Amino acid sequence: MVTVIVLINAELDRIRAVAQAISETDGVQAVYSVAGRYDIIAILRLPSLEDVESLVPGVVDRVPGVTASETLVAFRTYSTAELDAAYDLGLS
Repeated sequence: MVTVIVLINAELDRIRAVAQAISETDGVQAVYSVAGRYDIIAILRLPSLEDVESLVPGVVDRVPGVTASETLVAFRTYSTAELDAAYDLGLS
């Protein structure tokens, strides 16, 4: 699985609608409205990089109200829960 973080800017009056539409897309794990440089952050979990290529420019960027996006591909997860699971399996 590939984890992808999409940083999204949207038209101010469409932020809620954009977030809702993106949250209903297959592969989207979570969507957050945020303060700062971006309006919305979407966390995607996809089977392959090819899926990223089709989902982000093909679906996310085409949601009415999206004005720009930046896509980050995660190489490794360092969450406490996943690290603890690895230690329990003796993988450290």
